[in-house]
Amino acid sequence: MQALQHIKILLASASPRRKELIAGLGLPYEIVKINVDEIFDSKLQAQEIPLYLAALKANAVDVSTLSNNEVVITADTVVWVNNQVLNKPIDKADALRMLQLLNGNTHQVFTAVSMRTRTKSINFYDATTVHFNTLTIAELEHYLDTYQPYDKAGAYGIQEWIGYTAIQKIEGDFFNVMGLPISLVYKHLKLIFEV
Repeated sequence: MQALQHIKILLASASPRRKELIAGLGLPYEIVKINVDEIFDSKLQAQEIPLYLAALKANAVDVSTLSNNEVVITADTVVWVNNQVLNKPIDKADALRMLQLLNGNTHQVFTAVSMRTRTKSINFYDATTVHFNTLTIAELEHYLDTYQPYDKAGAYGIQEWIGYTAIQKIEGDFFNVMGLPISLVYKHLKLIFEV
């Protein structure tokens, strides 16, 4: 841990969950803003989508301006169910549609991360399988009305009420479902800075 204290993470994300997870590392960090249209080729499948989008976001940052101890981190998360991608819902009806697809079903959450320094680049992803219990429409609507998860892939936050009540089990990293596989981020920080 001490070996990484000299680095500074530039988290290019508006996600409060990613900020919380990066802060949990106890390393210096700063939030940076980027403006990217998150459009991808419809032929991309599963993990290919967030890998593409995380790299697209990272490429929006001019790494030539970075100090030697700075690293840009970008990420993207998608939910994959029945061979289709669920991104962030556009409204309540879309969110309900997504939750109905997940309800009583198994899906995968893919989060891809792109890390860039002045001279190095690493891209990786993690996959978590999530088993959803069946909730009633009234319960799904209660969740949407109370938590308004419109900034979350698949229209849910595992750390919220629906995670307590609808998640039967997960196979993989809990934090990956939140939006950042933080143990892999830490591992790759050590690799990129060779500590």
